[in-house]
Amino acid sequence: MFFRRSKTPAPERISQDSIAQDPADEPALPQRLSPRSPGEAIKPTAAPPPPEKPVRERSGLVGIISGALTFAVVIAIAAMIGITLFQRQVREPGPLTTDKVVVIPPHSGTGEIAEALKREGVIDHTGLFEFAARFGGRPALRAGEYMFKAHASIADALDTVTTGRQVQHAITFPEGLTSEQIVTRLNDNDILAGEINEIPPEGSLLPDTYKFERGATRQQIVNLMRAKQREVLNQIWLRRSADVPVRTPAEMVTLASIVEKETGRADERPRVAGVFINRLNKRMKLQSDPTIVYGLVGGRGTLGRGILRSEIDRPTPYNTYAIEGLPPGPIANPGKAALEAVANPSRTKDLYFVADGSGGHAFADSLEGHQRNVARWRAVEKSRQAPPADSVDKVEPGPDPSVPGRASAFAPGTTSNTNAAFALESGTPGTRAFDASEGTRLDPLKNRSYDLGSPKTVPALADPTPAPRGRR
Repeated sequence: MFFRRSKTPAPERISQDSIAQDPADEPALPQRLSPRSPGEAIKPTAAPPPPEKPVRERSGLVGIISGALTFAVVIAIAAMIGITLFQRQVREPGPLTTDKVVVIPPHSGTGEIAEALKREGVIDHTGLFEFAARFGGRPALRAGEYMFKAHASIADALDTVTTGRQVQHAITFPEGLTSEQIVTRLNDNDILAGEINEIPPEGSLLPDTYKFERGATRQQIVNLMRAKQREVLNQIWLRRSADVPVRTPAEMVTLASIVEKETGRADERPRVAGVFINRLNKRMKLQSDPTIVYGLVGGRGTLGRGILRSEIDRPTPYNTYAIEGLPPGPIANPGKAALEAVANPSRTKDLYFVADGSGGHAFADSLEGHQRNVARWRAVEKSRQAPPADSVDKVEPGPDPSVPGRASAFAPGTTSNTNAAFALESGTPGTRAFDASEGTRLDPLKNRSYDLGSPKTVPALADPTPAPRGRR
């Protein structure tokens, strides 16, 4: 049974309640709702609305800090996204299709370097390169000559330019060149810069292959060669044999320069040095052809022809056919192997050697043995029917002018593949012996394959006109 709430309380009821109880003594009861219909009775009662939140007053400083933090977070997120995109672009493969060498001139700024790399096809975006160079935390960019790999990225290009690993060039100086010939070779190299102050003293440079970067000066190479020669000479001098009759390192260089000019074969150097050591110990004249040539032409180093009888007899300070002992100084710049050969020569009794026709030499410890070697050498020359076109700076072994029918006891000639030089008997026609690379197609100064850096053809040297040949 359902009831409806009475809209107006009955008068009598109110009065009775008022009489029965004092409102101040008892709490008021909640007002009951009377359902109007069975459907309304089963419906849930609507919840009361939530209470309103109290309004808090925020100070100005807290608001500023909160806004700043919010802005910083937004900026940090944007920066992370930008850095990620930037690094991706910097490391993308570049447009270069093949390895390429690029020269960056000295005193070039970052913008100029970027323009040069774009012009050479290494990068596409100069702005990106400049930004990475300025704000990427890398060292300063360096001028020079660099090799950039194919498809090098901007990061790769920056690493190449900042590390300073430049392209290495090389220049080779064969053993036995004079200081003047070495200076000529340096001047012919168009990668080196600057001028050489003066021609270095003979024998003060160490022949070798030297590496350098573009922009290095010729004088720097000369200074390096002199420093290397002093270092090597000091080391070899300390371990020299006690039997070697040289008193100073300078004398060792002088004798080594003669050995260097006599043979270019590594296996023969100690034995050739032994011949000269034996002759010095016996107070015999060295009688070496290269000393004649140096006394005539000095640092130019070669006659380009055979030695004349008159030149053998012409006294000069270097002509070991005329003087006793060593000449006053080196006749070339010997290599390390020649210095080692003089410091520790072969222990033999050899006093003579002559070309054997195969590029080497035949040695002998007696005049009779030497005569047999000379006879074999003559047979080889005769079988060729004509002297080789590169037979220069030599004279043919001839009979000893003091003893009829005896071969002279002169010692050998110059450079690699050389033969002994011997005085000719008066009246014997002056023929030229098999020898010498100098002034020929085998001359290191004319052989382009020697110079690994910038090979050039050495200017042809004026060939002195031989004096008229008569009876000698």
